[in-house]
Parts: sequence; structure tokens; C-alpha cells
Amino acid sequence: QLQLVESGGGLVQPGGSLRLSCAASGLTLDHIAWFRQAPGKEREGVSCFRNSGSSTVYADSVKGRFTISRDNAKKTVYLQMNSLKPDDTAVYYCAARPFPLPVLSPSAYNYWGQGTQVTVSS
Repeated sequence: QLQLVESGGGLVQPGGSLRLSCAASGLTLDHIAWFRQAPGKEREGVSCFRNSGSSTVYADSVKGRFTISRDNAKKTVYLQMNSLKPDDTAVYYCAARPFPLPVLSPSAYNYWGQGTQVTVSS
């Protein structure tokens, strides 16, 4: 069964950290990316792997603060989020695309998790 399940969201103060997890069943970890969608805004790409997972891509808004990684044995992709800001508040999704080209356009992804809420507030 092809499935993505996110976990790890929650409420955190500005400047804090969270680590999101995406457990993948039957999908290639290298083709998994993180997206987020804030209320009233379009879904945006946050990070993905490229070059068979040997390097990574980040949106400018999170570069230097977020890190994508994976554990092949656990079939899990992570998003470590540091120095969180109120603007990072959103529902975070992991998604899988059917090809290796590292794009962060939501339309390129055909499997999605249910999402996990991240709220950054004091």
C-alpha cells in the first residue's frame, strides 16, 4: 500500500525548533518533498532531495533554518525546523513524485500525506 504519514507538528514559541517525520510505505524516499500551506495562501514547496538524495533543495524562506534528511532503514523522511518564525505557521505535508527531477511544484506530486499542523506563536 502506497502511503505517507506525517507526525511531529505542534505549538512552538518563536525561535524554537520542531522535527517533522514522514513515514513512507512503498514510495521512493529520494522522491519525497515537504510542502506547507498557511491559511488563505497557496501550497508552497519547502524542501526536497536531488541527485538521488545526495543533495537537497530549499525554498529561500527556509534556507539555513530547515534541514531535510532521511533514514532508509526506517523508511522515514524528516524535516528539522530551527529558528522558527510566526510566518512558518502552516499545515505541513510530505508528498511523493513519480520521477527523480527535483521540483517543488505541488502539481508534480501524486501522493500526499494528511498533513500536520505547525503553529509558531508566543
